Amino acid sequence: MPDRIIGQPAGDTGGGLFRVSRAFLRVLFRLYNRWEVAGREHVPDSEGVLLFANHTSYADPPIVGAACRRPVNFMAKAELFRIPVLSGFISRTHAFPVDRGAADQQALRRAVRLLNSGEVLLIFPEGTRSQDGRLMDLELGAAFVALAADAAVVPMGIDGADRLLPPGKPILLPAKLRVRFGPPVDLSRLRSLQRSREVLAAACEEMAGALRSLLPGHRL
Repeated sequence: MPDRIIGQPAGDTGGGLFRVSRAFLRVLFRLYNRWEVAGREHVPDSEGVLLFANHTSYADPPIVGAACRRPVNFMAKAELFRIPVLSGFISRTHAFPVDRGAADQQALRRAVRLLNSGEVLLIFPEGTRSQDGRLMDLELGAAFVALAADAAVVPMGIDGADRLLPPGKPILLPAKLRVRFGPPVDLSRLRSLQRSREVLAAACEEMAGALRSLLPGHRL
């Protein structure tokens, strides 16, 4: 299981742009993709929340941002912040860079600070998009954030994003979209232990089980 840390948090600028974008996407997904969102009640209204979701499409971050009632912070791969127009947009819609080729300690510390300050942070614990829709092994960095932060750890299952925006397609397709928030994962026992590789692996297994329960047919 690799150690590379992935995910999605963000800054405190561009709140208006984030809200406008979210409102537009909610209308789009409702009318064009007939989306169904269930389990929003599992996301606490005020405390820090670590959302973790399966990842099959570039459409996943905006789907999560639109589905959650609270503003969502995202990590995004550092390469995206080298594209001038895109960099400005994602920075203003709650994204900050992470170096996916190494254990990015600065991004990790920022993620934990966001959660401890009561923010919502999204990570994709598989570390990259699944090409066949199956859930891949979760990365240890995701478990580190989950155990290090004082935050609820809430799973999200996304079904249909890979059909909504398939690889190589430049536009969204009218695919049915389903989003499910699950109950928070109880990691309290593991949080009391030293964060060894074995403990992180155990947290990954707990998180993976929660994700599988939210996917169609409990896809493995």
